[in-house]
Amino acid sequence: MSWQTKGTLSRFRPRTHIKKRQRRGSKLDDDETHGPSEAATYLTQGDPLLLLADRHWALPSQQQNFDVEVVENVYKHHLRASKFSPAKTQALEFSQYLEHYLWPNFSPGQASLAYVMSLAIMVNEKFRERIPAWQVFKDRPTDFAAYFDLVMDAMISDEDDQVSTISQVTHYSLHEKSFLLLFLINCFNSLEEDLVREQVQRLCSLPMWTCLLPSRREQELKTNVKLKKYWTVIEKRDSKVNVEIKKRSQKERQFLFNLISKFFNILEGIPLKGKCNKHAIQFCERFLEFITDLEAQLPTRRFFNVLLDDSHFVVKCKMSGLAQRVPEGHLFNQLLERVTFYAGFEISDHSGVALTESQMLEEHYHKITALQKACFSLFPELRQFAMSHVAGIDRQQSLLKYLKPLSNETLHELAAYLNLVPKRQQPMETESDEDQIDNSLLVELLVYHCQRRSSQLEKINDMPLYPTDEVIWDENVVPTEYYSWEGCLALPKLNLQFLTLHDYLLRNLKLFQLESTYEIRLDIEDAVMRLKPWVTPEGNSDFAGWARMAQPITNFAVVEVAKPYLGENRPSRVRADVTLSLEVPDYVKQEWEALRKHDVCLLMAIQPKMSLDEKYNTSQNFASQVGITCVRGCEVEGLLDEDGKVIEEGPEPKPRLQGNQRTWRVWLDTNQYQKDMQAIVQGNEDIYESLNVFMRRKPKENNFKAVLETIRSLMNTDCVVPDWLHDIFLGYGNPAAAHYSQIADQECSMDWVDTFVSYQHLVDSFPNHTVTCAVDDPNEQIAPFRLTFSDQKSNKRRHPDEEGGSPIPNNSILVEPYTIPNRGPYPYNQPRRNTVPFTPTQVEAIRSGMQRGLTMVVGPPGSGKTDMAVQIISNLYHNYPEQRTLLVTHSNQALNQLFEKIMAMDIDERHLLRLGHGTEELETEKDFSRYGRVNFILALRLELLDEVKRLQDSLAVGGDVAYTCETAGHFYIYQVLSRWEAYMSKVKPLIDSVSSRWCGNVFLVWCMVLT
Repeated sequence: MSWQTKGTLSRFRPRTHIKKRQRRGSKLDDDETHGPSEAATYLTQGDPLLLLADRHWALPSQQQNFDVEVVENVYKHHLRASKFSPAKTQALEFSQYLEHYLWPNFSPGQASLAYVMSLAIMVNEKFRERIPAWQVFKDRPTDFAAYFDLVMDAMISDEDDQVSTISQVTHYSLHEKSFLLLFLINCFNSLEEDLVREQVQRLCSLPMWTCLLPSRREQELKTNVKLKKYWTVIEKRDSKVNVEIKKRSQKERQFLFNLISKFFNILEGIPLKGKCNKHAIQFCERFLEFITDLEAQLPTRRFFNVLLDDSHFVVKCKMSGLAQRVPEGHLFNQLLERVTFYAGFEISDHSGVALTESQMLEEHYHKITALQKACFSLFPELRQFAMSHVAGIDRQQSLLKYLKPLSNETLHELAAYLNLVPKRQQPMETESDEDQIDNSLLVELLVYHCQRRSSQLEKINDMPLYPTDEVIWDENVVPTEYYSWEGCLALPKLNLQFLTLHDYLLRNLKLFQLESTYEIRLDIEDAVMRLKPWVTPEGNSDFAGWARMAQPITNFAVVEVAKPYLGENRPSRVRADVTLSLEVPDYVKQEWEALRKHDVCLLMAIQPKMSLDEKYNTSQNFASQVGITCVRGCEVEGLLDEDGKVIEEGPEPKPRLQGNQRTWRVWLDTNQYQKDMQAIVQGNEDIYESLNVFMRRKPKENNFKAVLETIRSLMNTDCVVPDWLHDIFLGYGNPAAAHYSQIADQECSMDWVDTFVSYQHLVDSFPNHTVTCAVDDPNEQIAPFRLTFSDQKSNKRRHPDEEGGSPIPNNSILVEPYTIPNRGPYPYNQPRRNTVPFTPTQVEAIRSGMQRGLTMVVGPPGSGKTDMAVQIISNLYHNYPEQRTLLVTHSNQALNQLFEKIMAMDIDERHLLRLGHGTEELETEKDFSRYGRVNFILALRLELLDEVKRLQDSLAVGGDVAYTCETAGHFYIYQVLSRWEAYMSKVKPLIDSVSSRWCGNVFLVWCMVLT
């Protein structure tokens, strides 16, 4: 692991720009993998591989001189001899080995092992570098299908089996199969490519159910009548095809089943103890990644999930020797956990509809009650199990209590009744040991099938948001900069398609959490190295240096553990006090005192094991060398004053504290605290007694907890995105369907406020429309305008039979000018107007932004994107005054530029709020922060109370009615409103006595009197 300063390390990006060095710490019978220096070293100019490229395929004229021995030479002496060094594959990709030499000369009948492997390795390299990989294959789809068949033949062959081609007989090692498996992973993750989708869909369609147990297949077909009809058609069609086509179909249908069987053979070959083949471990890990990708996409999951469950994949993997090996099985278990998660994902495999928690419980109860009925009638020894209530038997411990004492024959009959294993064709006494299923496997199958699984949402809500020391230095999920891409990572992938919205949010939650963990690890390593922890001769911990962002803790104490909320088992709140002795320069002390409420800090327990003069080994784990035994996160509530009370944030200046000791009150993560308390009950030590370092982070890089809390809160809501965006958001359907023109029930008539500077500008902005104005007088055709479109998809379009109007012709716009009510006689009362003459393209973008749908405005700097965004916001503000608008930008500078232009629009400033950092950089004297808005409302309150005081004096009313808003309200009811009602009672008879033709003049006189 590297623990250099943060500036020398690359930023961690999920799935792609991530690096890691493989270290297993186990007894392996092969050579160790190449080190990070080789993976990062580029080939020199005189390297033989580069000379081969210059001689054979670097120039277009050289492509005609093809020699198959060159492919063999490159593969055997450069790729395989270097253990598939990334530097070699990068050089081949840079020289366009695939485009200029491999694929143009590919012949399916003459393809050797080296040729098949070279093509797969080059495609994998393109995916690693995020380069389009399938474009070169599109001109020869038939040859690509033939190559895909060669890969399939290679994958289902044993390591010692021989795969025959026309040219030669070859066999593939496990190391080589790992690269072919990665090629298949890339294929199944490229379903958007027609060329690839045509090949992979053949492998995971309905005919693959021929590999299921007959009883299990009938059970699945009974639950779906439509699939039953399709299956009948498939059987009729199979009876009419010739032998060759049927053989090819069987190969495609049984490919995934045979591949799983080969995987089980390799997995069983890894012993529980002793030496093991590292390539076998890598293949098993890569295969779990492959299974996860198949389960995480609905097109491949729909029929494959049943096959995976029928093969008992999860149970057999959990009982394997690799899963119980330490530390070799650590990554395998992490990947298996992901497979288990997606195997039981809360979704209907056939319809793709997300299942609610109640639907999952109903399905579970139906399964258990059906089992209880069978046990009552068929298994007398399970009569007590059959008579118990569901909640008492659907837990793992309860099931084991009932199932473990049963005989092998009873377990087998019970599993066969549930269609988990085939029924016995002969008595148990006559079965061979190979045909007999072990009791432990039968028990695990029944427990896995019948136990109640925790809700995914419950797991998310119980998950700590702060990273711990166990995750921070786990290179399987948070890799280092030396990741060589040889192995896989236990990370979720952001594909083009997602199962549900919950799946999308969960993947982003995990990836963002791990990305933040990588940055936190860099900050911890930098701060701890500056602290220079060491162990004194007496065995105590001490710090020889100092760090700006971290300080030793003088005292730490948990001061409050609040009772849990109803229905929860974790505390509702956990607060602690952290005391530091800030013997640092004044500017550093001011930075510590500037910690704001909700800032995230870290608590660490460091027990160094090395003396002051010992050197650290950069190739070993940083945390174990430095002695970091615990890392916990916390959230600042506030700095305590001399009386032990939290200093609240506000407009008032904070009190100055004496001395160097400062104490902060912090909130601890309640989920993590509950887990730590459970660990103490089990006999572990109290980690909160050993915390001795308090660390802060830069505010701009420290918002991860708020983001994670937001994602988690979204996962707890019923709906997050609108219906017109839901399917497109998950990667299904046509993205163009999110455009406003494709969405029904749009608003035909909307107020465009001051978008147009004149009526002629309005006409010029819609060159393809017929513009008609409701008034003919040019002097009255003055902005603002209300526009009604005839080509809008809406149920609110006017028809000829509607009251008060005639039909609007297609592709036409009806313009209705209107006058803004007078806001007062003073210049500052006049509304601020737009002065930018938008182009027709910009007006179309504004129209799109005002309607429902997805709008994306792209353009170079200076093209008016900000002005368009401001105008859209202004129009939405006036059309929907009761709703709120949230603006999100990538940087504070961009948000400030947008905010300053919004302030210049006709938008009431009491409705503007600037959140986050950067408020002080706004070019205005007004404060638009949270506290600034509170002060603005308080100041506005005083101004209005002064007006009440003036009105009180003019009416000669006694008392202090302008003291509070409540007294002002009473003054309005009893003094102002009563006088107004008396006035109206006197005026009304006069209005009624005047004839209707003079009513307008009387009303005008009345308004003048009021004025």
